[in-house]
Amino acid sequence: MAKNKSPWDENDDFDNPWADNDVPPRNLKPIRSKKTVEVHFKWWWAVVAAVLLWLASGFYQVQPNEEAVVLRFGAYHETTTPGLHYHLPYPIEAVRKVNITQERSINLGVQEVQSVAANTFTESHMLTGDENIVDINLTIVWRIDDVKDYVFNMQNPDQTVRVAAQSVLREIVGQSQMMPIISGDRGKVEDETKEELQKVLNEYGAGIRIVRVKLQKADPPKQVVDAFNEVQRAKADMERFKNEAEAYRNEIVPRAHGEAAQRLQNAEAYRQTVVNKAQGEADRFMSVYEAYKNGRAVTIKRLYLEAMEQVLAGSDKIIIDDAAQNGVVPYLPLDKLNQKGGN
Repeated sequence: MAKNKSPWDENDDFDNPWADNDVPPRNLKPIRSKKTVEVHFKWWWAVVAAVLLWLASGFYQVQPNEEAVVLRFGAYHETTTPGLHYHLPYPIEAVRKVNITQERSINLGVQEVQSVAANTFTESHMLTGDENIVDINLTIVWRIDDVKDYVFNMQNPDQTVRVAAQSVLREIVGQSQMMPIISGDRGKVEDETKEELQKVLNEYGAGIRIVRVKLQKADPPKQVVDAFNEVQRAKADMERFKNEAEAYRNEIVPRAHGEAAQRLQNAEAYRQTVVNKAQGEADRFMSVYEAYKNGRAVTIKRLYLEAMEQVLAGSDKIIIDDAAQNGVVPYLPLDKLNQKGGN
């Protein structure tokens, strides 16, 4: 049914011939304007461009010092090496890059954990096996060894390494004496700490490798450092006195050994002399005895003459046999002969 219109609506009826009808004819389609078609075309191009950008976002570059872990819906998918790679765009897949060559370091012994009055206790104070307290500062250098384990098993790597290293170090110090740690056995502590800490991290599946462990400081606590220095000085004096005594011993003992050896050599020489002399006397006696058995009269007379020669050798008198007086020279300078015989 036609609507009531004012005369001023004729122009509108002319522009819209179906204005008097409630429903337009079904066999006619609405006519689209050129502006509507252009907007629709631009919208489709925008969608296509967005999809292309979304797909292009899957390209990623892994640097030579990195490795990347590809996550598909948050789960591990693969590990990629340096180079250009592609993954399904977010939120299907994501990439986490990790620097595997960078060395990270942690220092133990610098955090204050408790304060009592004027005394400050830190994590560096550790109890040794001989019930002494030692102040230790330790540096741990580590790097990533397995990217997958590091990404999925480690939430706070620095804190994990710190807690594990502190636990291992306290165990090793608790089984050691104070003096070896302070005086010079630091290499043993470093090696044992590195080995045990690596075992603990491997059990955690941390994907971390300990590069080196360096013991920066190992001293007695500040509260007892003066008393400790006194003890050290006393021990140094003890070592000095011990070295002096050792030097004196090294000087005296060889000298005593030399004198003892010399006396033994003199005694051996005297023994050899006495033995040789006795052997000579025995041989001479045996030779005289053999001669005596072969010619008793001659031997007796020779022995008698030798004995008289020895007895009269020191006498100042000259005895002439009566039977030989006829052959004595009338003038005989007996005093001269006596002097000649004495000489």
